Amino acid sequence: MMNVAPAIIVLGQNSVAVARKIISVLPGSTLYGLEGRTSGVDVSFRNFGETLRELFAQGTPLIGICAAGILIRTLAPMLSDKRQEPPVLAVAEDGSAVVPLLGGLGGVNDLARRIAQVLDVKPAITTTGDLRLGTTLLSPPPGYHLANPDDAKKFISDLLAGAQVKLEGTAPWLSDSKLPIDANGDLSIQITERLVTPAPNCLVYHPATIAIAIDGIIDADQTLVLVHQLLADAALTPASIAGIFAPITTAADPAIHAVASALKVPARFFTSNQLENLLSQGYSPVQAIAIAATGASPISSGQRIAIAIAQQPIDPNSIGQARGRLAIIGTGPGSQEWMSGEVKEILKSVTDLVGYKTYLDLIGSLGDGKQRHESDNREEEARAKMALDLAASGRYVAVVSSGDPGIYAMATAVFEVCDRYGKPEWESIDIHVAPGISAMQAAAAAIGAPLGHDFCAISLSDILKPWSAIAQRIAAAAEADFVIAFYNPVSKDRTWQLAEARNILLQHRKPNTPVVLGRNLGRPGQTVKVITLEELAPATADMRTIILVGSTKTRIIKRNNGNVWVYTPRRYTEE
Repeated sequence: MMNVAPAIIVLGQNSVAVARKIISVLPGSTLYGLEGRTSGVDVSFRNFGETLRELFAQGTPLIGICAAGILIRTLAPMLSDKRQEPPVLAVAEDGSAVVPLLGGLGGVNDLARRIAQVLDVKPAITTTGDLRLGTTLLSPPPGYHLANPDDAKKFISDLLAGAQVKLEGTAPWLSDSKLPIDANGDLSIQITERLVTPAPNCLVYHPATIAIAIDGIIDADQTLVLVHQLLADAALTPASIAGIFAPITTAADPAIHAVASALKVPARFFTSNQLENLLSQGYSPVQAIAIAATGASPISSGQRIAIAIAQQPIDPNSIGQARGRLAIIGTGPGSQEWMSGEVKEILKSVTDLVGYKTYLDLIGSLGDGKQRHESDNREEEARAKMALDLAASGRYVAVVSSGDPGIYAMATAVFEVCDRYGKPEWESIDIHVAPGISAMQAAAAAIGAPLGHDFCAISLSDILKPWSAIAQRIAAAAEADFVIAFYNPVSKDRTWQLAEARNILLQHRKPNTPVVLGRNLGRPGQTVKVITLEELAPATADMRTIILVGSTKTRIIKRNNGNVWVYTPRRYTEE
């Protein structure tokens, strides 16, 4: 089955709309577009062949919105083992055809059906077994594992030649198919959690019906040994483990996640409220967890570990909750070209977006399909609390800042709230800060290199700190001869602070000191201009402006076209 998010390859802008439709049913997919012919994509590429072959070698499912022939010719030299091939599909540029090409064992036909459904067309499936039997025995649906795929080819051939098959166990996807089912069939399909030895005339599917409940963990390796021993004692196969289930208080314990990772299953967690009823009936915590996960009494139970088997395959995503995740991201100054690859990957995976509406709008199509939680730009504390509460419920939340989230932005607000209120349920959250290009970096890059030597950043907003502290810092930075980046220079309600800052600076800098004004960086209407310190006034800036004030060493280079470069030498002494 497909366990890696697909790459969607487009060669022209006309295909982007079709790609977006496909992404709506395949969240997490990455959109690759040919450089110079596409825009608004996640990754731009120059060489189609190299890009396609690299992704194929990595096992990434490929959806090419292009002619099938170009995909076939590009990948043909790499074809060797169909059991290792990722799904590869061709989709017509206008979305009128969906053709699965490779990856029958990786679920390509199921993938084709999902894509065809959203495009409202019929997939061009040509696999004989899939068409005649109504199912792909080599690629079972989620919740089932084929134990002996090497026996499947002859097994399917025998079925297509007229053999009949008996089912031992329950699996609706098989009983509802077109399989020639007969209680006296020469072939058999076994659906079981038990350890069995497969035979060539019997396909064995292990359903994901086993829940491993863990209440507290000391050592991941010891726990794994114990889990395997308990399964062996009960003659159960690890292939039927659906997940690791534990109390939410252990969600931050890396050992829990190490065990889940080693078993290649998700870890899910229960809150005390979800277990309260079972605990009141006299069950131990680990027994209560096992029952909550499966609806069945444990077949094996100790002080810390219990095993229970559900009657049907377990969908872990519908049980308990995942460990909550909170990413505090910086989108850069504005355009998506300045957004880091890490931030783009996070935005593809999150469930919820929290932030100021203007900043949420900046992420464009990367926000499609996400739950938006907009708030006023001044409501940082309430925004941080909301994000933490959402994450504590098991959501994957992105708090969106422009620029870098740790520079006068939401990273600090989140940690301030954690420190001030410290709600117990927040302890389980995985918090991650993803940096972005700051406004001062963007302004500096647009004009040259004014931050080429020592510099500092000062916010002129006196909402969260007194003006006396701001004035003291401006004077100290000016006396120390730092290049200074001024954030939040002017607002509708604050106009005098910038003039005061200029007056303080003029006590230490010459009136002709270069000053860079960068406004709407990376957004429509971007302007970057250079004035002198004596020209700096409230009317020259607003809250969308970043101001860089040069040191005594900052220089201007006049260019033949009338423009200028501004830089601060790395050598502080004159040569």
